[in-house]
Amino acid sequence: MHENRKIIEQLLSGTGVRVNGPEPWDIQVRDGRFFGRVLKDGSLGLGESYMDGWWDCLQIDELICRLLKGNLEAKIRGNLRTLLFYLSARIFNLQSPRRAPIIAWRHYDLGNDLFFSFLDPYDQYSCGYFQGTDDLAEAQRKKLDIICRKIDLQPDDHVLDIGCGWGGFARYAAERYGCTVTAVNISEEQIRFAQESCKNLPVNVRQEDYRQIRGSFDKIVSVGMFEHVGKKNYRAFMKVAHRCLKEGGIFLLHTIGGNVSRVNRDPWINRYIFPNGMLPSIAQIAKAAEDRFVVEDIHNLAPHYEKTLLAWNDRFQKAWANLTDRYDGAFKRMWEYYLLSCAGAFRARHIQVWQIVMTKPGAVQPPCRLA
Repeated sequence: MHENRKIIEQLLSGTGVRVNGPEPWDIQVRDGRFFGRVLKDGSLGLGESYMDGWWDCLQIDELICRLLKGNLEAKIRGNLRTLLFYLSARIFNLQSPRRAPIIAWRHYDLGNDLFFSFLDPYDQYSCGYFQGTDDLAEAQRKKLDIICRKIDLQPDDHVLDIGCGWGGFARYAAERYGCTVTAVNISEEQIRFAQESCKNLPVNVRQEDYRQIRGSFDKIVSVGMFEHVGKKNYRAFMKVAHRCLKEGGIFLLHTIGGNVSRVNRDPWINRYIFPNGMLPSIAQIAKAAEDRFVVEDIHNLAPHYEKTLLAWNDRFQKAWANLTDRYDGAFKRMWEYYLLSCAGAFRARHIQVWQIVMTKPGAVQPPCRLA
């Protein structure tokens, strides 16, 4: 155990993080088994040992930021489980039509009480836009507004929303612009809420895998769904969007992405938060869109996602007392670790979030109004 601690302390030496140190981002170890577990399991062991109460930290977001900037994960040799996940992601289609509902069952159907405890009034579970504001609700409204302006939304448009969440964008677009929206999703909990929320609006919410979508639409929007598509299906997704977009139409893709092309995701996030998730790179998105779309604009909102996640965690902590009848202490540690570690990853510029505006070849360039 003592030897394992020395190794961890040596690895941490270049990050400014200390074991049981005085800074708020220092790791306070409660169980000596922590050191061996992290050396054995890397980021998976780090997250699991936090869930088990083996260590604490006042600023997990800054801790993770420093670990990522120090490239610590690469210095700890991956274990067999991580290797097997990498190989399975490369060989098998983990996001096939049969497997696609797994993410709905294990994440989005956890309970609306949980998500609505920390989300804004439009129930946006994606990056806000904190331009000129520190308020989460206003930031999310601004995000919805810039999406509508980027696609040049008009009252007579028929919009396709691929992966509509709880229907917040569909509701906003129909209320503010008077357009018609077809929204598709595979999460039963989200669909039920979206249908009720939009029942008096020109919004049709359907339970449908994106591969089943048929129809022709003036505009297409997909916000926070492409992370669940998977490398083996990127081209199929773009084929659907191309087939469904009218000539002269506009397609906006809003997705978290990575700096490097990969076929897997952080093993802790994959196991506990987003099973079978995969963050695309710009190269992978471009390859999937090649000869189908013209990329008109790319807008990186990554710093805004750090603020979004910190706001979510603050609201989650304040709401926790009302959630304890359904969720235990281990779940609380898992959820706060998820929100704060992701905030740290964005702060380190380890991951990004892009809004990408695309058109079919030959279309007039959209105005992409941001002013």
